[in-house]
Amino acid sequence: MDVLTGPDLPPGYGTVNPFVAVRGAEGWIRFVADVFGGRETRAAHTVDADGLLIHAEVRVGSSTIMLCDAKPHWASTPGLLQVYVGDLDAVVDRARAAGAEVVTEPTPFHGGQRLARLLDPWSTLWWLFEYGEGSTAPSEAPDALPSWRPDPDAPPSYVHRTIDEALTRR
Repeated sequence: MDVLTGPDLPPGYGTVNPFVAVRGAEGWIRFVADVFGGRETRAAHTVDADGLLIHAEVRVGSSTIMLCDAKPHWASTPGLLQVYVGDLDAVVDRARAAGAEVVTEPTPFHGGQRLARLLDPWSTLWWLFEYGEGSTAPSEAPDALPSWRPDPDAPPSYVHRTIDEALTRR
């Protein structure tokens, strides 16, 4: 393969790293720091000639999120990001305090995990998974397609309905 993995990667980066373009990148960086304990990589902080942030990087746990200010003529392209957390309720509380809308309240989810979803003030949609003792992630399951499928005659579940409503409003 031509992609880098493991020790071939630069420190702090994965093979794939998300990149978001938001209006008000400095505020977004503060939000990620306040809610997820993110830390900006100052050496990546690059301001363009127009005064807008053209590149920045924020470390959240073992991942790097790259971002920039969307130029006035660009479409804002906030992300759909997923984060594993140890205390879902605490993260949701911090996000609410920082101005996020809770799209999906903490709820039981597949594999013994708990799920919540947040929409931050920059329109980034965050999937939060609480993973801990007794939880199983898809990467820990057999490498086969699941046999479970939703009942087409049943109303959508809370988890499905809330994401559909949030993305429809965007």
